[in-house]
Amino acid sequence: MRVHVVGNVCVDTTFRLDRFPAAGETLNASEHADGLGGKGANQAVAAARTGADVRLHTAIGNDAAGTWIREHLSRDLDASHLTMLPLQSDRSTIMVDARGENLIVTGASCAAAFNPLADSGFAPSIEHGDIVVMQGNLSPETTTACLSATRDAGAVTIFNPSPLTAGYAPILSDVSLAIANAGEAALLTGAAEPAAAARELIRQGAGAAIVTLGAQGCLVADGEGRIDRIAAPKVTVVDTSGAGDVFCGCLAGCLAAGIDLAMAARIAVRAAAISVGRAGTLGSCPDRREMKILMETTEAETA
Repeated sequence: MRVHVVGNVCVDTTFRLDRFPAAGETLNASEHADGLGGKGANQAVAAARTGADVRLHTAIGNDAAGTWIREHLSRDLDASHLTMLPLQSDRSTIMVDARGENLIVTGASCAAAFNPLADSGFAPSIEHGDIVVMQGNLSPETTTACLSATRDAGAVTIFNPSPLTAGYAPILSDVSLAIANAGEAALLTGAAEPAAAARELIRQGAGAAIVTLGAQGCLVADGEGRIDRIAAPKVTVVDTSGAGDVFCGCLAGCLAAGIDLAMAARIAVRAAAISVGRAGTLGSCPDRREMKILMETTEAETA
């Protein structure tokens, strides 16, 4: 069983500040750094670090940044099949304040132009029982077409609708598992209360739903709408950027290992908690050794 992540990749430039600037104001950052990012890449690497066989379907530009991206991805997964487009590679600017909160702006020309069904070997590589993970960085039309095609191929489809495009109504009957934070779930369903939103996602067609709640952990709703609330460990927050991607990628990798959904969510919550205690997006993700220990200890605690 392979995990396929379909999404974006970019170069992240992170600036650390005491506070966010006001309109028209210039502030000096206490530090800044470049790193690999993009929700697709973040989730693919997190899944790979669980030990899963992962293929990332994404597009890079034909520039120096694209070469840099390929080199950095290859440290965690097979990056030989990335699609190169005649564009500049995508970039994000991330501002992180003293509380660990973040603001992000992304230039996403590659993500906007990428069509996995036409530009890569995506569809032929999907086998029955594989897991396909998508986010909201590609165009709504592309996302809809990919989810439909992979569900038709007998794959398990995981959809994390982030960032959420205004007015986009995903066809949730093509989604085996929907993962959204509380705000996204409310926007998709009109239900402000997370448990009600999770049940509404299932009523709209999703096979199961998870609503992530930040420091409060997450709740998992199965196909019958039964709710399992999973608490997060208490940690000192350094940087919240990328935590949701660590959660999604770790969960997908755990499912590929045959771990049941509730247990996979418990492991993923703990992986995300580790990430918020560190600076950076992808750089904050637990490494392979940490993931292995996390998976083993979490399962042992509930045996």
